[in-house]
Amino acid sequence: MSGLEEVGIPGKEFLREALTNCADPLKAIEDFQLENGILLPSLRPMLPLLDRHGIPRQEFHLSVLEELKDRLIAQIEKLGHNDSREREKKLKELLQKSFILINVPKIKPVVLCILKNMDRVEDRYLQHLVKNKQLYDECDVQVKRQIWQDNQSLFGDEVSPLLAQYVKEKEDLIFQTSSPPFQFFSPTPRVRRKGEVVKTLLTMIGHNVKLYDMVLQFLRTLFLRTKNVHYCTLRSELLMALHDLEVAEITSLDPCHKFTWCLDACIREKAVDMKRSKELQGFLDSVKRGNEQVLGDLSMTLCDPYAINFLALNALKITTFLISTETFARENSILIGLLRMLALGLQAWEMISTQVFKEPKFDSQMVTKFLPSLMSLMVDDQVRAINSKLPQDDRESAITTIEHYGPPPDAYQAYIQENGVASVLAMYYTLQVARQKDRHGLMRVLGTLALCQNDRAFEDPFLNTLTAYLVNNLIDEFAAEDFCTVVFDEFFLTGLAKESVVRHILKLLTYVYTKLPPSRLDGVMKALQPCAQHYESIQPAFQEVQKLLKNHQPVHVPKPMEVDSPLLSVPTPAPI
Repeated sequence: MSGLEEVGIPGKEFLREALTNCADPLKAIEDFQLENGILLPSLRPMLPLLDRHGIPRQEFHLSVLEELKDRLIAQIEKLGHNDSREREKKLKELLQKSFILINVPKIKPVVLCILKNMDRVEDRYLQHLVKNKQLYDECDVQVKRQIWQDNQSLFGDEVSPLLAQYVKEKEDLIFQTSSPPFQFFSPTPRVRRKGEVVKTLLTMIGHNVKLYDMVLQFLRTLFLRTKNVHYCTLRSELLMALHDLEVAEITSLDPCHKFTWCLDACIREKAVDMKRSKELQGFLDSVKRGNEQVLGDLSMTLCDPYAINFLALNALKITTFLISTETFARENSILIGLLRMLALGLQAWEMISTQVFKEPKFDSQMVTKFLPSLMSLMVDDQVRAINSKLPQDDRESAITTIEHYGPPPDAYQAYIQENGVASVLAMYYTLQVARQKDRHGLMRVLGTLALCQNDRAFEDPFLNTLTAYLVNNLIDEFAAEDFCTVVFDEFFLTGLAKESVVRHILKLLTYVYTKLPPSRLDGVMKALQPCAQHYESIQPAFQEVQKLLKNHQPVHVPKPMEVDSPLLSVPTPAPI
């Protein structure tokens, strides 16, 4: 084994020199074996016996070395689990004697085991490990944590692929095709934070507050660069995973912990009561002057698509309740709190970008003008549903059609163009009518979403859910041209400038192409073709849809022939 000379043990260099300068090479070899072989008297008689059996001395010595190495590692592990005061001192002495042999393959596992069981490794050892990539890669994560906390760039190199993998996994979920279509918001919070990336990050962070802060800084920076809201999701999932593991060293220092914990409980229960609402708003109100930066992290927590989904769904649930009780939106404190948190979440990127940490001022006209217009649409939906169950009456049906099928109120359309909260509520109202299989309700409002502030209606989580509802609840409606006009011409095709929108259209086509009229299908594919040529990532999905269409033979139902015959007016004879 090379490297032993450094600690005074004769190795191959010593043996080469001895053989070069000796008069009797065989005598020199014998002397070397006697001096450096196993010195136990009980084992010496075994050597001639092994020689007679043709077993090389090297094999015997290596087997003994392996056994001793395993026993030594077991003793070091046992010492590492000992809480005595002498533990660290003994490990430090062992490391000082053995670290010089870390490059000896047979000794390296022993040295790495010593490093792993030490609470604090001296910087001189850590620097040596960093310089040798092979040694660094073989180190236990507990040793790497000590390296990372003083080497942010190295830690960033380790974390960056994980963060990229996390975002890719989220996007793959959004665009995957399955039967029935996968709904992005279906997994529970506990299921989501058991993902491999979160587990790996937890292992890397351990109980180290400094590493946790670094990860949060990476997430803020990436969110600022990309505006990708999945980084906000990971921020919440990581904190709540640490909460589940009861890592109090970190959770007790994160000012967002209690707020995120309370919000997570609401998301799991799919409801918010008066007590939880007061707690959440109390956390926002408790942000002290001079510590406003906490609002930046709170806004990221609320910008998480799962948080937005929860806030919007519950705001609509309360709005439906207000309609049934004939009460005003401005009088409901829970609804006001939900809208307030929704506004803060939608402001996350601007807040972190500008470094102006101030909660957006609540727009009172949201509850005095926009919500009443939204409630009028919801009442119209209820009237149409009731009217459809009543006996047919031409006069009443005409009145219902005129009053409850027209375009949305002006206030509704104006606010979704100017206000982010109004846009989100309008988006989730659209999902609600799609979930209820309300064809007329959907056709009434879907086209207006193309005008949403900051193109919010073209965000991936929303389009994923909308596509799922269209396929699961309204797929037969795609046979009607007026329905296709609203879905494609008035909404989806207006967002072709966005690559992700094109991907969603292609995904939708994989489910509904058998229902679409041939002319409509041809028109949509022609509209998508320039986009497929422009975006390379779109081409495989576009070609896959083309393949489906090539193998699809539309079924043409022949129209019955019109026969002008006097016999048609003759009654059918009664059976005998």
